[in-house]
Amino acid sequence: MNQGESRFSQQAVRAKSLVEVNQVLLLIVLAAGAVLFMVPLYLMVAISFKTETEYAATSPWIWPAHPTIQNYVTVLTDPHVNFARAAVNTFIIAVIPTIGTVLTSAMVAFAFARLQFRGRDRLFVVLLSTMMLPAAVTLIPSYVLNAKLGWIDTFYPWIVGAFLGGGAFNIFLVRQFMLGVSTEMDEAARLDGASNATIFWRLMLPNCGPVLATISVFSFIGGFRDFMGPLMMLNSPEKQPLELALRGLQGAHSTQYNLLMAGAVLTTFPLIIMFLLCQRYFVRGISLTGGK
Repeated sequence: MNQGESRFSQQAVRAKSLVEVNQVLLLIVLAAGAVLFMVPLYLMVAISFKTETEYAATSPWIWPAHPTIQNYVTVLTDPHVNFARAAVNTFIIAVIPTIGTVLTSAMVAFAFARLQFRGRDRLFVVLLSTMMLPAAVTLIPSYVLNAKLGWIDTFYPWIVGAFLGGGAFNIFLVRQFMLGVSTEMDEAARLDGASNATIFWRLMLPNCGPVLATISVFSFIGGFRDFMGPLMMLNSPEKQPLELALRGLQGAHSTQYNLLMAGAVLTTFPLIIMFLLCQRYFVRGISLTGGK
């Protein structure tokens, strides 16, 4: 081996070693970040399994010596808060709007990505400009509009609104994904006599599974964790979702943190399950669109 080949070999070994060190450092940082984000979840679960006496006598960081599910039973049977009814209400304002959001945002995105019509790009710019409006700015106009329609204390503000476009961000996300799908399928389908509706339902939607799963997760979590909307629109206690039920639980048991943490776990658990089931599609949908 001559001197040049030896020097090249040494440089390759150094480069490989540097890559391995960077990978180890990256894994350490990611592991530390994961532990940091898991700390609040651990505290919430640990406290939820403690009795009131044990919580007062021990540190919150210590796992309960004798875990009990009585806190969960107390929360679910609390006369001040109907958690079962609140769960049903939450799924109404989370699941049905999610279906509407996915369907209508895909339709609008298909028009912006695949159809040619006058003013298309200008309309898309106007659509994107609505994303600059803070949510707080639209609270009062939304309330006034729903009051004039007679929709206060009903679920219509969530259900009907979701079937009228799906939101600017969701439309943008699906459009970016559709732009990456080959147009040769559209052209071949049109040569076979397929209409735009056929192309949308039978070609585009099956190919947009990852991004549709992504906006499904976004929409479901947004509806599930919505607090301000139900606080403004819903007056009847029997129509309140879990977020308001949790606030009512806090009012009834303001110092019993073991009960409050049990209620928080019951409220958070469906979201964790949702994310775990859709994580693969969620990550892929983000990585394949302009959202990254």
